[in-house]
Amino acid sequence: MAYDVLIRGGQVVQPEGIAVADIAIADGQIVAVEPEISGAAREEIDARGLVVFPGVIDIHVHFNEPGRTTWEGLRTGSRAFAAGGGTLFADMPLNSIPPVLDGAAFHVKQQAAEAQSVVDFALWGGLTPRNLDRLEELAEAGVIGLKAFLADSGVEEFPAADDYTLYEGMRRAAQLQLLVAVHAENATLVRRLAEAALREGHHSARAYLRSRPIIAELEAIQRALLFAEETGCALHIVHVTVARGVLLAWEARQRGVDVSIETCPHYLLFTEDDLERLGPVLKCAPPIRSAAEQRALWQALLRGQIDLIASDHSPSPPELKQSTDFFAAWGGINGVQFTLPAMVTAGVLEHGLPLTQLARLLAARPAERFRFAGRGQLRPGNLADLTLLVVGEPWCPGPAESFSRYPLSPYLGRQFQARVQRTIVRGQTVYVDGRIVREGGGQLVRPQRHG
Repeated sequence: MAYDVLIRGGQVVQPEGIAVADIAIADGQIVAVEPEISGAAREEIDARGLVVFPGVIDIHVHFNEPGRTTWEGLRTGSRAFAAGGGTLFADMPLNSIPPVLDGAAFHVKQQAAEAQSVVDFALWGGLTPRNLDRLEELAEAGVIGLKAFLADSGVEEFPAADDYTLYEGMRRAAQLQLLVAVHAENATLVRRLAEAALREGHHSARAYLRSRPIIAELEAIQRALLFAEETGCALHIVHVTVARGVLLAWEARQRGVDVSIETCPHYLLFTEDDLERLGPVLKCAPPIRSAAEQRALWQALLRGQIDLIASDHSPSPPELKQSTDFFAAWGGINGVQFTLPAMVTAGVLEHGLPLTQLARLLAARPAERFRFAGRGQLRPGNLADLTLLVVGEPWCPGPAESFSRYPLSPYLGRQFQARVQRTIVRGQTVYVDGRIVREGGGQLVRPQRHG
């Protein structure tokens, strides 16, 4: 039999385990995964000695197009993602102008992504006080969910959701079968603490950390869980930084709340001491936590209490990161290219996380939770979205290896023990050996509807 692509002899990561196998691809789909596949193909790829991993699905990125394209953009953001083994991203609604608060804005961003993205994409809609009457059209357009900020979003076009907006939005989202994602920090607490610090002349990284304490995150998580339980809304808590927050969600799940939990590589790899050392390049919200909190977060991850890992890639022009006032610097981390190498290194090789569990965190569970049919696992019948990894060889990326618009990232200069050799989207190679080999080609992915 003739195939489009045959991948020979790689260590294939599937849910049930890892085995040396061939993968046959035809018409963009995996048609066979077997120890030895006979037949020919238009292209054969020698994967001996490489790990064949499902394509990363990152459901939390900020590529800022249209409107703030100079911050990143869909072309450079998707190229960086592909270079990191990514095959499907979900772009957040807030940093583009206009933000995705209605159907018209959704279609503007869709057109931009179809023209610029080298990998497939999905889109979030927003939940703000300004668009409670537009949620139905967002659902019809094909958003994967609604994003609400319980604290200041950092951009004036996307105001925070007050309690009424969150409650009423969740009630309507449940009717529309839409998941609601929340940035969980108590708005009043973090605002007043920041005002007090600045009034007293404190502008340092430590002052910023004190202004966003763990209790601000825990209170907002608990409030969102209570609202979700009352309304019957599916809830996703983004970038959880502490194990105590994971536990709150885990306990609510035992009561029947439909909740999923996300964390990010930067909370697992960096500590408060790194924030002081590296400066605003590592600033984010909620902030990086202490080494003790990080250890507890790792334990929650290893116990299987966290659903998925996402990058929360949110870069900015360098001048927005260059400030002696830590509060004034932009709060967002450039990381979409490094999630997979970082998690193989720190998770698999240093903490003993099984590769199969990492594949669930980065691919299978995101596909399942956000209803991306036919993705996330290397199985016959699924789309041929995958990446080939070199594992066990040192790799220390510098600015020249960065595909992002600006080579400004806390991951640059850090040594990893894994790197992406090739990324394949729907059977087509997009990235190989340090090069992007196609332009455009990304397709919109809508969630599979229930019923």
